[in-house]
Amino acid sequence: MCGILGVVATTPVNQLLYDGLMVLQHRGQDAAGIATAEGDTFHMHKGPGLVRDVFRTRNMRALPGNIGIAHCRYPTAGSAYNFAEAQPFYVNSPFGIVLSHNGNLTNTAQLKEEMFRQDLRHINTNSDSEVLLNVLAHELQAAAKGFHLDVETIFKAVSGVHRRCKGAYAVVVLISGYGLLAFRDPFGIRPLVIGTNETPQGTEYLLASESVALDTLGFRVLRDVEPGEAIFVDLQHQMHHRQCAPNPAYAPCIFEYVYLARPDSVIDGVSVYETRLRMGEHLADKVARTIPVSEIDLVIPIPDSSRPSAMQLAQRLGIPYREGFVKNRYIGRTFIMPGQGARKKSVRQKLNTVAQEFKGKRVLLVDDSIVRGTTSREIVDMARAAGALKVYFASAAPPVRFPNVYGIDMPTRGELIATGRSDDEIAREIGADALVYQDLDALKASVRDLRPDLSCFDTSCFDGTYVTGDVTPEYLDAIEQAREGKGKAASEDGGASQQMHLNLMAAD
Repeated sequence: MCGILGVVATTPVNQLLYDGLMVLQHRGQDAAGIATAEGDTFHMHKGPGLVRDVFRTRNMRALPGNIGIAHCRYPTAGSAYNFAEAQPFYVNSPFGIVLSHNGNLTNTAQLKEEMFRQDLRHINTNSDSEVLLNVLAHELQAAAKGFHLDVETIFKAVSGVHRRCKGAYAVVVLISGYGLLAFRDPFGIRPLVIGTNETPQGTEYLLASESVALDTLGFRVLRDVEPGEAIFVDLQHQMHHRQCAPNPAYAPCIFEYVYLARPDSVIDGVSVYETRLRMGEHLADKVARTIPVSEIDLVIPIPDSSRPSAMQLAQRLGIPYREGFVKNRYIGRTFIMPGQGARKKSVRQKLNTVAQEFKGKRVLLVDDSIVRGTTSREIVDMARAAGALKVYFASAAPPVRFPNVYGIDMPTRGELIATGRSDDEIAREIGADALVYQDLDALKASVRDLRPDLSCFDTSCFDGTYVTGDVTPEYLDAIEQAREGKGKAASEDGGASQQMHLNLMAAD
């Protein structure tokens, strides 16, 4: 999961892109970057850390131009951060191309081999985004008529990318001297939306991972980019679009609605907030079938993304809703953090109890999902320490039993608490008196109730069904072995990596 932006404006875009990244900061907290184009010249600045830490006034002044792209990075390999993998990525041939990517390719190894053996292109990092950039560059070069590009050639190149690349990808691209290109994988797994802003000088276009970026920057949402579709905005501010995949099909990642996206976003025509309300309604019905409602005194959410579900659940069951945890907003997402020790420590730093809401009460805690179970276990312990008589736990999502290979850093199967355990066993693991999971059909219905024509979703982390059809048990074994190896290497090199980070921050 990352955040991407692409804009063609009538005025300098550096501040616009910075503000957009701040809005999308929840999608990636490890690195950020902005690239702009001024004539045929690219300007770029990127680095590790939060958006506010990466960019200084001098960096912003060095990003002139009325067209640009931006990226906030969230690593999907589960390893120590590699500074060379901050985006956007640049390649100088053909034409000069800068790319930002949200998602994860599932055939990266095959593509790297093709790059080396057939395309004669060098890949300098382990990032699949650099691979994707070079695939696009090769397809543009193969489709180009001499030294000139036109819209038909660009769309033909995107068709070549769809033919070769597997997995999830939402992409924004600057092509030097031509304009802004954006496209989405044939299943639409990762989100991408386009909006416009009318000015006296002409129409401006903004593409972003979530509609909330368009709202806050004053753009009107036009529509979502369709699965397999490419959109090209030229330097004359003319928008062109084309379906570039032979058999596109909507299968958006349902975890966007559960946890990843901001509640004020609308993804593929569906309000994230309303979806979470529906999740609460369906979960309330499941709770009522599992736990006597009279045994629950209060419903308490685990902030922040579970609040809508918890509020709707409480209302449906007629149980008081209370805020029992206060969140420290300066701690990162815990399931992203490497190492159980760091993750356990961060939970206590991240949340603190409002003790009077727990003392002598039987509470139902509602969270958006349970991944490793580390956070859930700590939260249950905190509730008991605050004086709760009983602690019930409800998850607005089904059990997470499988890795996500489409751009979310889910742990290995062995680290997922739900793998190989029943609900009762998981309840004992996290120390809850009872545990209620959302049913997968109910989760799908929460989205489909708001858009009935969405018949398919990527629910791979819940049911192990990978919509791209190319994810095998051998593939999962390979990425888990790679992850475990990188994790070990990161642990051994942690001191050096930390010192490098401090040196870079000092140099900035």
